[in-house]
Amino acid sequence: HDSTCGGGLRWQIPFANNGYDYKNSIANGCFFNMGARLARYTRNTTYSDWADRTWDWMWNIGFIDNKNYAIYDGAKVTNGCKDINRAEFSYNNAVFAEGAAFMYNYTNGNATWKARLDGLIKHGMEAFLPKGIAVEISCENAGTCTTDMLTFKGFLHRWYSTITQLAPYTAETIRPVLKTSAEAAMKQCTGGALGRQCGFKWASGVYDGKTGAGQEMAALSAAMSLLIPQAKAPVTEKDGGTSKGNPNAGGSGDDAQKKSKPITTADKAGAGILTILVLGSACGIFGWMSVGV
Repeated sequence: HDSTCGGGLRWQIPFANNGYDYKNSIANGCFFNMGARLARYTRNTTYSDWADRTWDWMWNIGFIDNKNYAIYDGAKVTNGCKDINRAEFSYNNAVFAEGAAFMYNYTNGNATWKARLDGLIKHGMEAFLPKGIAVEISCENAGTCTTDMLTFKGFLHRWYSTITQLAPYTAETIRPVLKTSAEAAMKQCTGGALGRQCGFKWASGVYDGKTGAGQEMAALSAAMSLLIPQAKAPVTEKDGGTSKGNPNAGGSGDDAQKKSKPITTADKAGAGILTILVLGSACGIFGWMSVGV
């Protein structure tokens, strides 16, 4: 997090990494989501302040479209983040929507956060769940999804299902759509020798011939999202959560902190002799190499 572009997180932390000069929505979305979750869990306003600041930065810089709540991928810092990459990915929408739901719940149904949540869900449904089936619009139809993009629809399902717990009024809108999408995902899991491998193009209704960890994760997440009505809502520090550490975790037995034996004169003498031998050998080798025989 720095002052370039007026704030916000960079995509990469090490300056030598590809992407260090890029500020993007997923980095800031995870930060926003974490702040919102911790604010609800702890009731500590420091976390909610950071969530507010992150949302405001995203809104003001234009990564969140001020008209339709589309969330664009990001921009390079070299021109003040003005040349925005307008590619949209489902997990960007979902991570902010879930974060907004946590803030809605934390603020006891604040009207501002409700409007933001509703805007994100409306756009998410229209863009990524047309006809009720998840589609990764920026790459799926063109067949250009990278390995990580193959997992995004799974995040969409998981985070949208959690929204229905935090903002129960959304359940009647979201859950039927997730059910339709999950059913489509399962119907195309017919690949491989055993006929159980999953592809990526759920809306096609047939296995697309390509499978892998990303496709399997996304399909599993879609199925798991249907279990949300039987799951408990995320807890807080006041109603069942615990964040206390255990300093003894990972240790066992009476000798977990066994002390080393005291160093004797013989130990020191032996170490000295070994050091002399190693240095002598190194000097001999370097000398031989320098002669050039």
